[in-house]
Amino acid sequence: MLNIQSKLPGVGTTIFSVMSKLATEHNAINLSQGFPDYACDPKLIELVNKAMKDGFNQYAPMPGSNLLKENIAEKVEKLYQVKYNPDTEITITAGGTQAIFTALTTVINPGDEVIIFEPAYDSYAPTIKLLGGIVKTYELAPPDYGINWEMVKKLFTANTRMIILNSPQNPTGSILAAEDMQALIKLINGTDILILSDEVYEHLIYDGQKHQSVMLYPELRQRSFIIASFGKLLHATGWKLGYCLAPEKLTAEFRKVHQFNVFSVNSAMQQAIATYIKEPDNYTGIGNFFQQKRDYFRALLADSRFKLLPCNGSYFQCAGYNEISDESDKDFSIRLLKEFGVATIPVSAFYQKGTDHKIIRFCFAKENSTLSKAAEKLRKV
Repeated sequence: MLNIQSKLPGVGTTIFSVMSKLATEHNAINLSQGFPDYACDPKLIELVNKAMKDGFNQYAPMPGSNLLKENIAEKVEKLYQVKYNPDTEITITAGGTQAIFTALTTVINPGDEVIIFEPAYDSYAPTIKLLGGIVKTYELAPPDYGINWEMVKKLFTANTRMIILNSPQNPTGSILAAEDMQALIKLINGTDILILSDEVYEHLIYDGQKHQSVMLYPELRQRSFIIASFGKLLHATGWKLGYCLAPEKLTAEFRKVHQFNVFSVNSAMQQAIATYIKEPDNYTGIGNFFQQKRDYFRALLADSRFKLLPCNGSYFQCAGYNEISDESDKDFSIRLLKEFGVATIPVSAFYQKGTDHKIIRFCFAKENSTLSKAAEKLRKV
């Protein structure tokens, strides 16, 4: 018998895989995992085909296509009036999660403490633990999932190495305000604490609000890895393409890890995306696109027994079911799937301690017809 000691003994199959598998088995409408059920822009497919025919089928440069990095730098400057050097401060990655893993691996050593805000995207904590780091958790609570920064300060120790931000946030749909950023600046001023800012839903901000990227704040930008995703931007999550923005010194260290992690990512798709994002019209309307879906889905559920929580960003809508059942959110989600034919995600899965506020998460990145069919079923609950 082989004796293998697991590095992640408490980690099993993610709730996303579990619920999607159950959705398939029970022929349920899948509002659980965060991916669209509609096609991306045909122009984008044509550009990938053209890139392949033009010979972009071998390794791309390790940091990424020069054209793509240059166009990202141009996009960032137009949106945020901030300059990143495409040669030394932008790296193309195999999706947002790989970028997160690489950033953490770059700087976290055994014993280093990382502060995360839960409910949190489920890759953060396992990666920190895998590296021998220590997860320090600040638990957010419904309905607004706001942050008391004075309480965050109490988590600081001499070993605090990093804070992970996620705005717009998965799973809650909450966003950070300018006041949050100012409070964070005050908190970390004079320290060596780094920031990993997961901004993969940066364009999915609603009701005229502004995305508070850490890059807008020089005091934060100089110590931050910023993670972005083309999967979210281009409705193509299966392509697994993203990028990391960071100051030159951090990028140099990031690339040391990146080159032995994936080395480089899909060459033809990088070329296609570089051409596609050169035209801002191809992505600037995505916020309105998803706000319409959010509003449509919320209107459909307005007369249901679910209590809809605020959704200021992302493509996730959280809902309480206190008036329906006192079951755990996991048991309720499974019953909802099996008896009513709609797959969702229990928000307790995003807390390490399984904190259960009786909240579930729906993904509304779906065809309106899918949302309508799902809502019809949900109104019967």
